[in-house]
Amino acid sequence: MRGLSRRALFAGSTAGAAAVLLPVTAAPAAAKPKATAACARYRAAYHFTVPDQWKNDPQRPVWIDGEYHYYYLYNADYFTGGTEAGTAWRLATSRDLVSFTDRGIAVPKDTTVNGDVWSGSAVVDVGNTAGFGAGAVIVLVTMSPGGGTDRQAQFLYYSTDGGRTFRPHGTDPVLPNPGVRDFRDPKVVRDEERGRWVMTLAENDKVGFYHSADLRSWTYVSGFVKGGIGVLECPDLFRVTADDGTWKWVLGVSANAKGAGLPNTYAYWTGSFDGTAFTADADAPQWLDHGWDWYGAVTFEKRTPDGTVDEGTRYAIGWLNNWDYANTTPTIDSDGFNGTDSIVREVTLKRASSGGYYLASRPVAALDSYVSRTVNLGDLEVSGTRVLDYTGTAYELTCEITWDQLKGAGLQLRRSADGGRHVDAGIYADFAFLNRRTTVNPDASGRWQESRSPFDPGARTVKLRILVDRTSVEMFVDDGRYVHSSEVFPYLVDTGLALFTIDGTAVFRDVRIREFAV
Repeated sequence: MRGLSRRALFAGSTAGAAAVLLPVTAAPAAAKPKATAACARYRAAYHFTVPDQWKNDPQRPVWIDGEYHYYYLYNADYFTGGTEAGTAWRLATSRDLVSFTDRGIAVPKDTTVNGDVWSGSAVVDVGNTAGFGAGAVIVLVTMSPGGGTDRQAQFLYYSTDGGRTFRPHGTDPVLPNPGVRDFRDPKVVRDEERGRWVMTLAENDKVGFYHSADLRSWTYVSGFVKGGIGVLECPDLFRVTADDGTWKWVLGVSANAKGAGLPNTYAYWTGSFDGTAFTADADAPQWLDHGWDWYGAVTFEKRTPDGTVDEGTRYAIGWLNNWDYANTTPTIDSDGFNGTDSIVREVTLKRASSGGYYLASRPVAALDSYVSRTVNLGDLEVSGTRVLDYTGTAYELTCEITWDQLKGAGLQLRRSADGGRHVDAGIYADFAFLNRRTTVNPDASGRWQESRSPFDPGARTVKLRILVDRTSVEMFVDDGRYVHSSEVFPYLVDTGLALFTIDGTAVFRDVRIREFAV
């Protein structure tokens, strides 16, 4: 893979530096960070970032003793061994899913003959079904027997200290590989109605379903097959109440469907689940994000402060990166890490006016508690380009755009002083878009620059909520019906903001900017 040189990303990052794009060169994964006075800070202002080294897949957070326990894949040897050095599970805890406290490594790597630990899921075994004690935290995780890379199986770790540290349950898999290449990412849920555990497992173009009474032995019971959207990973299964009161089951997967002209994020189907098999309402998946960089995502229960589950809302978090260019980021040199997550989202199920159901997303409500500054710009009429009297590198912008007749409208985010560099977000004809082409970004191929989602131009109005941070943009369209999340690496001197229209006039109503202190 070829990508932008990390050094090239710093051109123009400090005042007085030349604002030019440097030649594209290879980006070595295992280069050590070089902290220099010339390196400005690229660490996100209000998104979760790994303290050091590397992170990738989020693991589904679990609620323990009034806190969310968020585990994620962490590689402490990234700068010496690259991504091939393998991952452990590191833990961070949070009460509000905005501010996190690092708790260090929870599930270690290389402590058994099976090597490092990959993705899986944690559950609280309230009923002591596994025999490690009531309330023990059980992790089912993919590893490679014998520490190789050619075979995947599922192993069990357990914790008796509230999910802070884990021990392996022997060295044999609790679910051996039946002789297939892709056999990973176990996601376990409790089926209280039938008194058993259910596992979903990624098996190439199939999600396998398994049953267990004790989390230690598993039986295959069915499979959900979907080809044409790449290898399926990180499956997800949950039940949620829609806004019309209907119960629906949702099956989700991470999938790279760029080759089919579809997103490479989180695909999902609404449908029914009888405890053994999932039946989708439609064959084609919907997508929870249409950007380039929302992968390995997980959803998890929303809890009230007393621990009650909100049956109508799920939380979701995704890895803000892409395996096509995973090692390209300015944060390696500036801050000594590579790994940023999306904002945690609240996800609800809504009935579409045309029939069927879809998931809508909004940033976690607790973000409101961290607002440090609000700039209200009111209603602004725009014909062409209007540069605003605001500068910033990390903020949220909300507005509603209305018009009688035009071709397109939107915003230029992280705009350079000469107007030559910016991230564009808005609508054009019959699609909403997020375009990173005219700023520094990780995709040197030039193919994955603009993401799109459907839009009805006849509406003559669109609501936008856009989260901008130092290396990312997340755009929520029309109350989160569609979302676009992408990495961007604007020079830190590119702090401008402008509104624009194409072939017409629009009013940007109630333009509001909020900054956060986390």
